[in-house]
Amino acid sequence: MKPLPMIGLILLALGAISLVVPFPRTDRDSIKAGPLSLGVETKHNETIPRSVSGILIAGGIALLIAGKGR
Repeated sequence: MKPLPMIGLILLALGAISLVVPFPRTDRDSIKAGPLSLGVETKHNETIPRSVSGILIAGGIALLIAGKGR
């Protein structure tokens, strides 16, 4: 298979997956006062912005079309 359509398929798959799968992120904040320490850990599940997913999908489609034209 030619490299251009293969890259297009990968971009298309990544764009479709990024619409559905959230990516976990953990934030840790702590305060230290002498020998004492107080910490808070928060966990978030964030998705990639829809515009980025759309750009990945559009780029994948464009590469698939450009690869077929050759």
